Amino acid sequence: MTDQSAVVATGKAVSLTYTIHEVGGGLLEQVDTPVTYLHGSGRLLPKVEAALNGKLAGDSLSVEVSSSEAFGPHDRELTFVDDLDNVPDQFRHLGAEVEMTNDRGQKRTFVVTVIEDGKLTLDGNHPYAGKTLQFHVTILEVRDPTSQELESLGGVTRH
Repeated sequence: MTDQSAVVATGKAVSLTYTIHEVGGGLLEQVDTPVTYLHGSGRLLPKVEAALNGKLAGDSLSVEVSSSEAFGPHDRELTFVDDLDNVPDQFRHLGAEVEMTNDRGQKRTFVVTVIEDGKLTLDGNHPYAGKTLQFHVTILEVRDPTSQELESLGGVTRH
C-alpha cells in the first residue's frame, strides 16, 4: 500500500529535476539542481503538473507539450529588425534584454536574438514559443510543506 503522504497531490511540496527537449530537436534546458514547488500552485505548465498527479518520489516521466499547451505560437509581430547603428551600445550583443512598454502601459521584455549584416533582431516571444516540448522529469521528494514554504512556494525555490 502506498503512503498517501508521499503521493504528488495539491498542496504537497515536490522536489524534482528535469530536462526540456524540443521534439525533433535538441536539448533546450537541463536542471540538475533540485527545484521545489507547491503542487497545485500553477507554477508548472498545466499538462506537466497534471502528469505529476499521483506519482511518487523516485518516479520519472516524460510529457510532450504542444506549443499551444505551453508558450503559444511564435508571433512574428513581436520580432523587430533594426539597423545596428540605431541601437545603443549596451544592447549590441546576443542575449541583451530590452524592456519595452506599449501605448497601453503593458511591459514586455525583448531579447537580442540575431546580429548580422549590420542589423539587430529583437524578439519578444518566449524562447520556446512555437515549439513542441518534451519534458523529462524525475521526482526526488514529495512531502508536506513547512509553514514557511506555504508562504514562499507560490513560486519556485532552488536548493
